[in-house]
Amino acid sequence: MKKYLFPAFLLGWLTVSSPLSLAQTKGKPSFSGIYPHLAMYNNEGECGTGAVVPWAGRLWVVTYGPHLPFGSSDKLYEITPDLKQIVRPESVGGTPANRLIHPESNQLFIGPYAIDSKANVRVLPYKTMPGRHTGNARHLTDPKNKIYYGTMEEGFYEVDVNSLTPNQLYEDGNVKHKKESDESNNHQGALLPGAHGKGLYSGQGVMVYSNNGEPGPKALEQFDIEAGALAEWNGKDWTVVRRNQFVEVTGPGGLYGNPNPDTDPLWATGWDHKSVLLGVRDKTAGWRFFRLPKASHSYDGAHGWNTEWPRIRDVGTDNQPDYLMTMHGLFWRFPGDFTAASTAGIRPRSAYLKVIGDYTRWNDQLVFGCDDSAQKEFLNKRKAKGNIEGPGQSNSNLWFTSLNLPDQLGPNTAEGAVWLNEAVSGNQTSEPFLFAGWANRSAWVQNHGDQPVLLTFEVDKTGNGTWTTLRTETVGARGAAQVTFAADAPGEWIRVKPDQASRLSVHFSYSANDPRGTTFNPVFAGLSPVTTASTTGGLLYGLGKNRRALGLSALRYQGGNASSVGYYELDGDMKLVRKDDAQTQSFINEKFAIPQQAVTIEESSVLVVDDKGRRWRLPLGNAAYSDLTKQGALRICREVATERDLFNCHGTFYELPAENADGYAKIRPVASHNLRINDYASYRGLLVMTGIDLQQAAKNEHIIVSDDQKAAIWAGAIDDLWKLGKPTGHGGPWKNTSVNANETSDPYLIGFYDQRNLELSHKAKEPVTFTIEADPVGTGVWMPYKTVTVAPGKTVPFAFPKAFQARWIRFKTDKACTATAWLRYR
Repeated sequence: MKKYLFPAFLLGWLTVSSPLSLAQTKGKPSFSGIYPHLAMYNNEGECGTGAVVPWAGRLWVVTYGPHLPFGSSDKLYEITPDLKQIVRPESVGGTPANRLIHPESNQLFIGPYAIDSKANVRVLPYKTMPGRHTGNARHLTDPKNKIYYGTMEEGFYEVDVNSLTPNQLYEDGNVKHKKESDESNNHQGALLPGAHGKGLYSGQGVMVYSNNGEPGPKALEQFDIEAGALAEWNGKDWTVVRRNQFVEVTGPGGLYGNPNPDTDPLWATGWDHKSVLLGVRDKTAGWRFFRLPKASHSYDGAHGWNTEWPRIRDVGTDNQPDYLMTMHGLFWRFPGDFTAASTAGIRPRSAYLKVIGDYTRWNDQLVFGCDDSAQKEFLNKRKAKGNIEGPGQSNSNLWFTSLNLPDQLGPNTAEGAVWLNEAVSGNQTSEPFLFAGWANRSAWVQNHGDQPVLLTFEVDKTGNGTWTTLRTETVGARGAAQVTFAADAPGEWIRVKPDQASRLSVHFSYSANDPRGTTFNPVFAGLSPVTTASTTGGLLYGLGKNRRALGLSALRYQGGNASSVGYYELDGDMKLVRKDDAQTQSFINEKFAIPQQAVTIEESSVLVVDDKGRRWRLPLGNAAYSDLTKQGALRICREVATERDLFNCHGTFYELPAENADGYAKIRPVASHNLRINDYASYRGLLVMTGIDLQQAAKNEHIIVSDDQKAAIWAGAIDDLWKLGKPTGHGGPWKNTSVNANETSDPYLIGFYDQRNLELSHKAKEPVTFTIEADPVGTGVWMPYKTVTVAPGKTVPFAFPKAFQARWIRFKTDKACTATAWLRYR
């Protein structure tokens, strides 16, 4: 909802005492918790939020550019309680994401800055401490007087907290090896395997450092190669703990460091191509690792660039800690007492679309610092976007939400594997995989070997390390099975072991019961329905050259034909004003034209052929979308959050990973709708859209109408899209299609939908047996699910049970025939 600023004392009173809408007062506007006037810009290829920390009665924020180890145009921002943004004159920029509060000296270290309790700022110059500052940690031997700085290219320093004098421990890789361009390979470090440093923390006598990428050209294209590392340093020597992509390293002490550094646990989060990884360090037992499912694959990519900075932060109070974890598009509740001996309590909350760099609790709200709009889209190019330009200037914003927002966004459906076509020894147990927290749980198992295998599933019921048998499953040679688990099956963690050696795949799929309906939230009122003949649309472009406005080449559509209304600009106060600027309007019309034939609309489904030549099929929505899509009247694909795309096709919004994160293979439907959305983009942290019914626009404060009443833009948060309603659709890979015997259909999307019904039929004169196969995640590993024999002239219906979860489905028949495989998702 659109809100306005109140004085701080009134804001607190209204929050707890009155349902009065803040929209009735004058002040700076906000839309879904995003205040456009707080947007942060730089002159670099990306402007992400690196750190967000309350300190000295203010909120402190740093932004970062992509690869700037010696400084940049980024700033240190001071946000007052009444939401005034102060750009600190001490700003020196760079690529910082580090933050630490040092209690002994009563200072906040954030980026290359030290801030005392009176908001005085001192700078650690990049000239004396170069590098992309990625983390801080308390000192191992002199924590009262020194702290550590770590950089993304393995530069390590100890810094005197009083004089700010740095002592170089290991030289930053950028000093002697300049990166060629933002899109070029990661540095090959001299100390450790992997690249692209992320986390830093200390305790138990070691400093722990993580990186989440890999050098070399392969990492720019393949998502499943060996990449990243978790390592620790004892003050003298480095030890590689694990060779995977790791990000956050922290402990229960968070930004302050662990209160009992000798005994408190250390936590690390990461991932590989199979699942999310969670590590915990015990001083005696060392590191133990667990696996969790992924809600989104947009964060994958062996280069490590798509993740930003996942975190675990305490967003509770002094009396009631509340740890919030972000990882692969899912909010998690994380237990503050998580140790190697007590692992219970991790729970999925809800899925999100924003790219979040850091977050905190401030004035009884959550504040997320985001990475919204990058001028360089880096490696995220694809045919469906055409030759569209990135925004003219990189920018991002803060997102203010209620404390319970992490429970209120998308369904927490997620999946992950412990083994993917891997050689496994007899009686070898997998790493523990999270089991608790979902209504519907199943596993896909595949035996790639030549002998039957008995798989035993064991659970740790209370997280104390005691394992008991839950069930067993025999999988035949070269066979596969779906194993379902009862809703009341106990267990915090699950693991699996075979009775003999084989090559195995074991993939867990979990889904929530989606409570959403199919009617959109009033926040979208005033957007034109797809069935309307006319609408007010326009092409959108975030202007460059420090103009800090959104350009709109406004269009009036009649059917699929567009006529120009004029050129408009939306400023930071969200005033949409007509401008006389034919040059900019012409630039927008040329560079942001909606591409023709981005997808193919067929009678059965939407056909997508990706940039690798792979074929994918998606459900159809309202029939009116077909002609409008063919006429190029609807934007299909655009980057709205950095390094991933928002795909809007035939009435459904999808999250679409970059091609280097496997693209369409890992697509995730967000919500379906019946809206005629002409264009959409990111601006000042907002999702903005065109396709407005001007007659209804005045009823919705999310719609900004121009000064001449002839153009309009909708504004909100990208995560408002969940409120459109659950994904629905109909279609299939075959509709009266001539097929050969044992010829598989194209993959058809089935993951993340709720009520799924199938009808199988054919035109042969004898019975035909259909085989249904599933690909659980999009890796191309297909597993047989069910066979259905259909008599001549008959249609056989089948309702998929809730326990069935897979991203893709395909079909084949045992005879050549004309076949139909038709699915309805309600």
